[in-house]
Amino acid sequence: MHIKDHWDHLDPATRKWLIDNPGCQILPRTITAVVSKAAGENLASGQHGETVISQEDHEFIRSMATGVANA
Repeated sequence: MHIKDHWDHLDPATRKWLIDNPGCQILPRTITAVVSKAAGENLASGQHGETVISQEDHEFIRSMATGVANA
């Protein structure tokens, strides 16, 4: 699962949170739940429902935050 593949399916509040937190490498459970729903799969990997994002997703989010989307 890649966040950029589901970016357009995320609600504006979730996209804003991701853009406002471009250095975050572990998504909190609330954001994980929204992204999981958009992706149609369970992404939770930590004992508290959080998930670690891939380097590719991290770079994508940072590019969206700086306005230099390469997707």
